[in-house]
Amino acid sequence: MMAHLHRDGCVYQDDVVDMLTKHGADALLRENADGNPVLGKPVLDAFMSVSAETVVWVKPERYWRWRVAEDEMGREQRG
Repeated sequence: MMAHLHRDGCVYQDDVVDMLTKHGADALLRENADGNPVLGKPVLDAFMSVSAETVVWVKPERYWRWRVAEDEMGREQRG
């Protein structure tokens, strides 16, 4: 995920889910309340451990991007 961020500036959850599915790593996924596959807690915890201060989550579009000076405190941002 960090490689994607360095390359593209952002990484979409759906792209990571698709990549893991294509590589047979379904064990790293879980099903959300809507029945859709999403990243499992171990993957999210590992990503957080290497990106807590530098990356934010944009919930409406479900992607991570680099933190910028205009961001509010916390991991989750509006855009």
